[in-house]
Amino acid sequence: QVQLVESGGGLVQAGGSLRLSCAASGRTFTNVDMGWYRQAPGKEREFVAMTRWSWRGYNSDYADSVNDRFTISRDNARNAVYLEMNSLKPEDTAISYCTVPVAGPVPVAYWGQGTQITVSS
Repeated sequence: QVQLVESGGGLVQAGGSLRLSCAASGRTFTNVDMGWYRQAPGKEREFVAMTRWSWRGYNSDYADSVNDRFTISRDNARNAVYLEMNSLKPEDTAISYCTVPVAGPVPVAYWGQGTQITVSS
């Protein structure tokens, strides 16, 4: 059974930094995408960043709102994905979720329980 456990959330002042971690277990993660979404109060869950696997290697995608401020990385030896968040803004306040979307005949997306990010102005 796939499990994703996030950590690293918290309260930070605007301009500060946080590093989120997601520990994954239950299957092989080297050949799948791993990433982050977030959900702000009263808003829908939105894409933040993804590290995408292909036969040519890994590449990363970012939402425009976090590009140049956030960096996603992964450690396949630890089955982990990370999100380094810099220059945080109050509008980054949200619950951040780790996700592993698995393609196939029956696509499935695994989600963590979420970790709260609060950025004070």
